[in-house]
Amino acid sequence: MASDTGGTGDGLTAGGLHALLAWMSPSFPVGAYTYSHGLERVIEDGDVFDAATLYAWLDGVLRHGAGRSDAVLLAHAMSAATPGDEKTFRELLELSLALQPSSERRLEASAQGDAFASAVAAAWAPPLDTPAGQLFARLTSGADAIPRGGWTYCLALAASAAARGLPAGTVVSASLHAFAANLVSAAVRAVPLGQTDGQRVLSRLGTTIRIVAGEALLAPLSDIGGCAFAADIASMNHETQYTRLFRS
Repeated sequence: MASDTGGTGDGLTAGGLHALLAWMSPSFPVGAYTYSHGLERVIEDGDVFDAATLYAWLDGVLRHGAGRSDAVLLAHAMSAATPGDEKTFRELLELSLALQPSSERRLEASAQGDAFASAVAAAWAPPLDTPAGQLFARLTSGADAIPRGGWTYCLALAASAAARGLPAGTVVSASLHAFAANLVSAAVRAVPLGQTDGQRVLSRLGTTIRIVAGEALLAPLSDIGGCAFAADIASMNHETQYTRLFRS
């Protein structure tokens, strides 16, 4: 078993880092690679066709769309889960589901959330000696467990991360990076875009991710909102797209 000693200087232990890297990996079984967040529709329409247009699109989604909203929800949900505040956590979960603007985006959030919670419970079950660990156990097993379709990805991550005592700032940043990296990967396949150009876009988005993560940690819940209307409309139009590689 890997040692849990050592750390990164921000409260993240070696064991915590190991878990977080595994959870954010493309190999973690949530099926992230099957979703494009409406990007496939935008590519079909010709609005994203190279590295520059991809960067502009993803920068907008991160700053003004689901990237920012999910980051704020993730930070607040971790704050609720850490002391075991189940009532507040469930209210945040309901809000995160209500914020989905289309059926495909709800599927994207809930299917990945279900899969994430299930995988963590089966293979990365946190200890039960903290209120957050006990909350995670109640939410994933027994009569009061969240039913299938009732999770969202950001809330499943919040419950899991709080149960392991991971620092919120690191988790929010890692989540935003994973979100951006998955959409870059989708664009590499769908544009198509070269692997190196994809990495250039992801590298440039580092500044955006740091800004959004920092704002999310300080934002009140009432600050949730967005104006990425083109992304929301693209997700709606994707439902009727004739040829599709992705589920959203």
